[in-house]
Formats: sequence, structure tokens, C-alpha cells
Amino acid sequence: MRKLLILLSLVGIVLSGKGHPIPNIPVVGHFTPGEPVLIVVEVDPRCFAEDPEKEPDLQFLSFKEMDETEREKLLRQTCSFVHESIRIRFHPQGWSSPDFAYGFEKKGGGELMNPDDVVVVRGRWETILPAGVTGYQLKVLEGTGFDIFFMNKANGEELEDLNVLFPGEESFILDVQSLLNPPDLSDDIVSKEIVDISPTGSTSPRPPKTTSTFQSFLRQGFVHVLPLGLDHILFVLGLFLLSRELKPLLLQVTMFTLAHTITLGMATLGMVNVSGSIVEPIIALSIAIVALENIFFPGYKPSRLGIVFVLGLIHGLGFAGALGDLNVSNSTLITALVGFNIGVEFGQLAVIALAFAATFAIKQPENYRKFIVIPVSTLIAVMGLYWTFERIFL
Repeated sequence: MRKLLILLSLVGIVLSGKGHPIPNIPVVGHFTPGEPVLIVVEVDPRCFAEDPEKEPDLQFLSFKEMDETEREKLLRQTCSFVHESIRIRFHPQGWSSPDFAYGFEKKGGGELMNPDDVVVVRGRWETILPAGVTGYQLKVLEGTGFDIFFMNKANGEELEDLNVLFPGEESFILDVQSLLNPPDLSDDIVSKEIVDISPTGSTSPRPPKTTSTFQSFLRQGFVHVLPLGLDHILFVLGLFLLSRELKPLLLQVTMFTLAHTITLGMATLGMVNVSGSIVEPIIALSIAIVALENIFFPGYKPSRLGIVFVLGLIHGLGFAGALGDLNVSNSTLITALVGFNIGVEFGQLAVIALAFAATFAIKQPENYRKFIVIPVSTLIAVMGLYWTFERIFL
């Protein structure tokens, strides 16, 4: 019990309300027959802040106030970061570090004009592929602090298959032969195949070697809860602490899942749009609400389900904000949404399983409430109230 409290305290102090990483870094390959291959990497300047999550976007108004020395420093930081983070490979050649040309551009494309336009550093590298190149692949080096998106376009249209790569991982191998030398377009499926390339150079269609689009977002949904989503972890623990009996727990989790699935889908599809400055404080407050209810209104009551449902709607908007940060295109939106949501569910179930394991030895209900429910709920409530204050005023 003491170890559990110490662990929660340390996690709360270290993370101090951090629940969501900043946007990942996309590396986009552009393949058009008869033209050089273009590789584009986009880096958010917040990557270089001491606390990237709390650092505001670099807006055009602030960018114009930067002197040349500050801008050159940012370009050097980006160049160093990319060189230390990624390698590319055009099979059968080996891994290499492209010599990107960097510049400041508007996030999402277009011209920097409005004061609130978000500025990013975008690197471009063009190359004419030598004869015999069959595949294109990306590798993220160990020690990289952020996830990397492996994305590709053919004739200006985004391909459906992508990878979200963690440090130390390699992407699937993209068949560039079919993209740059397309066969008869009546068989248009071939143009988007992913292939495995054997040591002899032969190819055969196959699923991605690491993770497909669905699997990538499944994993993103899971890690958004465990270990990155401390606020969501504490909310689920708050649900668990009310009762370890199976029926009340399943009813609460089901209601929470139903609610956040509704708003996650609606927000991701553009049907609702609520600012994160509103959503995040309410999520923090929801943590305190369920914890305080555990302390002052013990025992399962049907009204608990209504509270969980309403709070689950808010958490769904938070999940949607995280999914929106992952550069999801229209072509992969539904696949990403389903995978991310299922990943969130797996993350929640993992939290509950760990909570069961941590409290299994305490059999007596009186001891469970005295030594687990009240002290842990108190700690959760304090953290939730602190985050509410922090997200509103700090």
C-alpha cells in the first residue's frame, strides 16, 4: 500500500499534469513518375523547448519578432535533430542521412500571412533514383525523443498505409517501382501495394512488416492512456476504486467507453469542435469528482453511471485532441479512428488489470476502503484539483 502511494505521488510530481505529447513529426515521401523523389520532414519548434507540451505554438507574429540569430539557431537545431533521429534507405542501397534544405513555412502548407499562423521548420530533399531501386524505407534511431510518421504520396495523393514509428523501429518497405513505373492503370490496386524485398531482390506483396495504419493507431491509443495519459489513468482508477465487484465496474467502464467513443468520433469527423483550453481543465476536474465521490458517497448507485457518462463525453474530446495531433489524413481517418479507440480501450483494461493485481491481497472490504480507497482517492482528488487550477490559471 505504501509503495502504491509513493509511486502515485512520484508520478504526479514528475509529470505534473502532462497527459499528451506534442504532435509527432511527419516524414512524407512524394513519388511522381518522371520527376525526382521529394522527401519532406516537418519539425515543430516546440521540440526544442525545455517543456514542449507547455510551450505555445510559434506563431507568425512572434516569428517576425525573432532576430536572425534566433532563426539561424532554430534551423541548426532542426538540422541536428533530424540527422540524429532518422535514416532513409532506397533498396538495395544502404541507410543514409539526407541533406535536407530547411526553411520556415506555415503548418499545413500555404503562405505565412496572418499573425496567428503557426510556423514550423520544413526540410526538403530531392533525389533522382538510380536504376534498380525497388523500395523506400525509414528508420528512427534510438534516443529520438518523439515519434516519427512515415507517410507517402503518389501523384499528389496520400497513400493509405502509414507507420507511426517509435525510437529504434523501421518502417515497412514501400514499393517505389509500382509508384514510379505504374503498370496498366486498369489494375490500380498494384500502385499502392506494399512489398517485401528479399535479399535476392525479388518482391512479393505482403502486409507491412512492422505495423499497418490500424496497428500504428491502435498502439498510439494504448500509449496515450498507458503510460502517457496520467489524467486518464487516474480517472479509470477512480472508477475502479468505487467497487471491485465485477458488475459495477463493468457498468462504469462500459458507460465511459460508450460516452468517449461518441465524442471521439464526432470530434474527429468534424461534427463538434471544443477548444482544448476548455476540455483539459474539465478533464482534470472530472478526476477530482469521481475521487471525491468515492470518499463521501461510498457504494455503487445507479446515478454514478450518469456522472460517468457525462464525464466520458468530455474525455472523448480530449482523446480527439490527441488523435488530431497525429496528422491523420482523410484517406486514413476511419481506420485511424477505429484503431486509436480500440487502443484506448486496451489501455483502460490494462490499468484496471494492474489495479486488481495491486490490491488483490487485501480481502476484507473494511481494510480495502480504509487502506486503499480513501487514501488513494484523496491523493487522486488533490492531483485533479491541482491540475484544474494549473490548466486554468497557469
